[in-house]
Amino acid sequence: MYSLLLIVTMHIILPKFHKMIILLNTSDYSLLIFMGERPSYDEYFMEMANVVSKRSTCLRRKVGAILVKDKHILSTGYNGAPKGLKHCSEVGCLREELNVPSGERHELCRGLHAEQNAIIQAAVFGISIKNSVLYCTNTPCVVCVKMLINAGVTEIVYSGEYPDELAKKMLDESVIKIRNFNNKNLSGIEKMRKI
Repeated sequence: MYSLLLIVTMHIILPKFHKMIILLNTSDYSLLIFMGERPSYDEYFMEMANVVSKRSTCLRRKVGAILVKDKHILSTGYNGAPKGLKHCSEVGCLREELNVPSGERHELCRGLHAEQNAIIQAAVFGISIKNSVLYCTNTPCVVCVKMLINAGVTEIVYSGEYPDELAKKMLDESVIKIRNFNNKNLSGIEKMRKI
């Protein structure tokens, strides 16, 4: 059983943490300490995309994606080989063997991209992703951008870069809003289109 021992407001000492709660376990007198604040929805979903990326089986880049609508998760995806097939960790990476740079020759890969897997999982379970937001650990490639445009995704929030110039051009032509999660201090179109 825990008893509330102390609530300390800490925003002067540690600006990121608004309060610290200290609970005392009365059976063994151990302390349980909670520090932090409630994350914004962007922080919440981007952290989940990062967790999803940990399931990736790609040897070159671990990517996670989450499709969200009305602040609810519709689907998740990470990059890796199709269901039931051997992972790159078992058979090697053809792209590495051929020295294919990132952002080029997407067809020379055993794996599906995280965004593709998120779209496919939604389709498998009959979930519409029209008017949804994609949270992704990287900017999408041109293949994924085309799929996201046609699926009716309205916004992409990303935290890492992927070098694909055609993807950037197609996003500029589209109605999809794009935001860099890490550039929170940018404003307006600079924030939305800087990829």
